[in-house]
Amino acid sequence: MNRDKSEALFKKATNLIPAGVNSPVRAFKSVNDSPFYVKKAKGAYLYDVDGNEYLDYVSSWGAIILGHADRGLVSAIKKAVEDGTSYGACHPAEIEIAQLIVDAFPSIELLRLTSSGTEATMSAIRLARGFTGKRGIIKFRGCYHGHVDSLLVKAGSGLATFGTPDSDGVPEDLAKHTYVAEFNHIETVKNIIQEHKDIACLIMEPIMGNMGVILPEEKFLNYVQELCQQSGILLICDEVITGFRVTYGGAQHVYGIDPDITCLGKIIGGGFAIGAFGGKRKIMQALAPLGNTYQAGTLSGNPIAVRAGIYTLQYLRDHRDMYDQMRQRIEMAKDSILRIATKHGVPYRINSTTGMFTGFFSDRDVNDYESAATCDKKAYESFFKHMLAEGIFFAPSQFEASIVTMCHKEREISKTINSYEKVFKAMGSSS
Repeated sequence: MNRDKSEALFKKATNLIPAGVNSPVRAFKSVNDSPFYVKKAKGAYLYDVDGNEYLDYVSSWGAIILGHADRGLVSAIKKAVEDGTSYGACHPAEIEIAQLIVDAFPSIELLRLTSSGTEATMSAIRLARGFTGKRGIIKFRGCYHGHVDSLLVKAGSGLATFGTPDSDGVPEDLAKHTYVAEFNHIETVKNIIQEHKDIACLIMEPIMGNMGVILPEEKFLNYVQELCQQSGILLICDEVITGFRVTYGGAQHVYGIDPDITCLGKIIGGGFAIGAFGGKRKIMQALAPLGNTYQAGTLSGNPIAVRAGIYTLQYLRDHRDMYDQMRQRIEMAKDSILRIATKHGVPYRINSTTGMFTGFFSDRDVNDYESAATCDKKAYESFFKHMLAEGIFFAPSQFEASIVTMCHKEREISKTINSYEKVFKAMGSSS
């Protein structure tokens, strides 16, 4: 596969942009490769500047669900652009998208739009602190909630510890208010709550998507909610990835939880930059100008993003059978891939839910941070490069979700399975 034009562009980019990329994982550094440059996208495919076609399982990191350049969505966007690209003022479409989201999430009574999922989680944490008058935060190791200072921390022993900065530029005085628990280990949450009384909120991905897909064990999320309610801690559900992906609404519907605040992004903008956070009325009314917790944004409620989101959410609402089809296609692929892995002696596990899955190079089940972190990253590097040569684009990191859209149909699943057969045969014979 020739990528000469991409290589030349990447070399030029490194002189203008740190590491040549505007988001770290795009550098392909963890798989010891360099990125290709996209010229256009359509349906389930990307096309690079060298003329190569890639079946896309990144799908703009979960923002795309209808498929790239969906005809109806493009038409809606064109009409929106003709009315102006940014107002900095109120417009009717803000109300329309808010109503769609509120109708889909019983836990949300009021919401506010932002320009990204990171803004949504940052604002939700500030709101929780303002509402409760407390400073502490609980997060789960391996759950990513955007590049928010308070959340860029890691655990020491993995139990109830003070957070330490996971990035330069994050003050220790700020990070020390973040406590890190272990996903699917409820005792770690209990320990933190018992030892620290100044906790404003617990933030979690109901399904982990940033250590790969890791599903909550039975009743785990319900136990977390109960502990929060008993201790006066606000529960923040980060559904930036899972919102409108695993079902119409989000994972909280699937697992029967009722968070105090929910954070959204990605799909609700139809591929445009957007975020939102919403929750119980009494909590959301603490935001300025009703309350004293300040949050603002020039491009919040951008009319192009909002109208793209309205089209996408209305389509999903009116075609809910597509969720069953996505789930069935993933299950079909999963069964075939696992048989292929066994046939060629490749240690492999797949975690999946509707619209997303992750294959882990491991000989044991992956159900928490520790089991994910011990997966074979070298094997993933080999897999990634072989698959890219086959024209299939997975995330350039072992620890990401593979994202399926409504354009990943039988043809795409068959292509994927056939490529797994070739790649695992090569990997099995070389081990």
